[in-house]
Amino acid sequence: MKSKKLLLLGGALALPGLALAQPSFTGLYPIGVEGLKSGTLPPPGFYLRDYNLAYYSDQLNDASGDELPLDFEAFVYANAIRPIWITDLQILGAYYGCDVLVPFLYKNVKVMGERDEVFNLGDIFIEPITLSWHWQRADLGIGYGIWAPTGDGDPESVTGGTGQGTWTHMVTAGGTLYLDAQKTWSLSALARYEINHESADYEITPGDTLSLEGGLGKAFTPSFEAGVWAYYQGQMTEDEAGGAIAASDNKDNVMGVGPEFVWFWQKAGLFVSLRYGYEVLAEDRPQGHRGTLTLTKKF
Repeated sequence: MKSKKLLLLGGALALPGLALAQPSFTGLYPIGVEGLKSGTLPPPGFYLRDYNLAYYSDQLNDASGDELPLDFEAFVYANAIRPIWITDLQILGAYYGCDVLVPFLYKNVKVMGERDEVFNLGDIFIEPITLSWHWQRADLGIGYGIWAPTGDGDPESVTGGTGQGTWTHMVTAGGTLYLDAQKTWSLSALARYEINHESADYEITPGDTLSLEGGLGKAFTPSFEAGVWAYYQGQMTEDEAGGAIAASDNKDNVMGVGPEFVWFWQKAGLFVSLRYGYEVLAEDRPQGHRGTLTLTKKF
């Protein structure tokens, strides 16, 4: 992507464009929201998950990873509700499930002295199929879903609005290995791949995006776990405009790492995870800090 493009957070938190720059996309999946045991889906039941993600950056990098002199500052907060239903139906030995993600976004962005803010519904994700396997020392999950352009894109604002304007396919695969018989040590990884249709707001077909995340965790008690997690998100193919490759073949990338803590209240059936991510590398996108608080309730 062009080095002058402004992008933020990826996923439903992306900044699709600017009045003073070319439109830009970093993938709709908000990288880093799963963390430890990211490759594990829960056992059969109905769950309600609430994501709270905050991101701050005062550094926008070019395609070489060097800071651009644009007087840049951005704060983004997203709250997303995700009902998850894992059924007792088994297909090829895997439990069938489905889920929906509904995000609401707040953005406050400054570029070259121009500041704007927005709060609105983001792009909704519908996942009609997940399959999950559970063995004694490993878990495996796969899924397919689609992002719907329900957010409100705004090419005239430095925030870019809250929508990308594309229908986007996303396939998912992940797994968790338990390194001891008691399952106190876990090593997990999750991969998501996005394929975009043309954006109705910008008449550009964004390139494909690969998102990777996972972590190494240790359960110190049945109700407390801690560990280190990391993430990567990058553009795999070029943007296209009118059937041709866009003017620049620069592709954005970001990498981050940080700690995570997980608590479980058995009587309430409530999981709480808190994680922090420091971005160690960013190319053609902001470099900053992200924190996520996730609440998961089983009914």
